[in-house]
Formats: sequence, structure tokens, C-alpha cells
Amino acid sequence: MKLKDSLCKAVVLAAGLLAAGASVADTQVNIVGLFSNKAVLIINGGKPKTLSVGQTSDGVKLIAADSQAATLQVEGSTKRLGMGQAASVAGKSSNASASAVLYANPQGHFVSDCQINGASLKFILDTGATSVALNSGDAKFANIDYKRGEPMQVSTANGVVTAYRVTIGTLKIGSITLNQVEASVLEGGSPPLVLLGMSALNRLDMKREDIALTLTKKY
Repeated sequence: MKLKDSLCKAVVLAAGLLAAGASVADTQVNIVGLFSNKAVLIINGGKPKTLSVGQTSDGVKLIAADSQAATLQVEGSTKRLGMGQAASVAGKSSNASASAVLYANPQGHFVSDCQINGASLKFILDTGATSVALNSGDAKFANIDYKRGEPMQVSTANGVVTAYRVTIGTLKIGSITLNQVEASVLEGGSPPLVLLGMSALNRLDMKREDIALTLTKKY
């Protein structure tokens, strides 16, 4: 009954926010269920959705959750909401700097989702990599005709392998979109994740606070 009552209250609150003239670009989030590492959310007045920590739906990412509250990433902002609470986060205006917030995993690495030419892939931030790097399987998935790129030999942990210098049409991380990004494609299954190297990072400002790293587009 408690969950049902909270769900009803959240639906009414969401309707009230919309009726009050909240911008259609805003994101409304309501907490209607809380569990260990899971939360039930209503996003923009839609149907309740259960997210596990690390999952994203409609631009809302669940960072942490327990029986007391959920920590969410919404439109680049971090919100902590309790049971039955709601938040309305304004969308980024066209002249605002695009940004994304990454969170370090237990090993201290920043691993997150990206889109390359519209294909969804996972990346790991690597300041030691000269350029964005991906394996040939991921390149094919992203519709990159890498064999037309400039061939070269690169040294890896598995020895010297053939790579191809290419240009990625679009690379998207959160609300950040980079166009015409230099990259290298390595034959085989290495690296297992896309390496977000300096050809992309040079175009971003990076600001770290504890386990959070905020990327902001410079150009």
C-alpha cells in the first residue's frame, strides 16, 4: 500500500509540474520505489521503470540507491531523492556548454557509454592514448570502413599489430557531441573497450571531484 500511495502522489506531482508550465525540455523524475542498488522511477510522467545502479533510461542514470534514497544523474546534475520525492531539472539551452559526468569504478577507471556514428559502445578514459582507439569489430559495428584508412604499425601488450588511422564522423558522450575525431582502429579484439584518448580529450575540459569527473566541451 505504501508503494501504491507513493506512486499515486508522484503521478499527481508530475501532472502538477507539467500544468505549471515546466519547459518541455525539462526532465521530471519521481521516486516511487527504493531498494538496495535499485530504484523505481517515473520519468516525465511515463510508466514506472525499475533501474539498477549504472543503468540509464531517458537520460536519467541511477548512480546509487538504498532503502532511504537514490542518487541520480539528470541533465549533467546529480540529485539525491528520497521516497516520494521529485525533481525537475532544466534541459541544457542551445548556448550552454555540453557536459557529461563520469564516475570512477572500484578500480579507479572511468568507464561509460558512448555513441560512435550512432552505434552504442563502451569506452574507458585513457589520457595515455594519443587518439581514440577501437578494435576492428567495434569499428565495423560503428560503420567505419577502416581498411580505407592509413595503415600503420603500433606496439601493444600483445606485440606489434596493424592499425588504421581514421576519422570518426560523430562521437557522443552524454550531451557532448564531437565531430571529425581522429582515431585508430586495431585489427583483432584489442582494445576490448574504446579508448577515449587525447584526440577527443583535448577538446574537453576535465574537472574531478572525488569519484566524479565532469567533461565539458571546449569546441
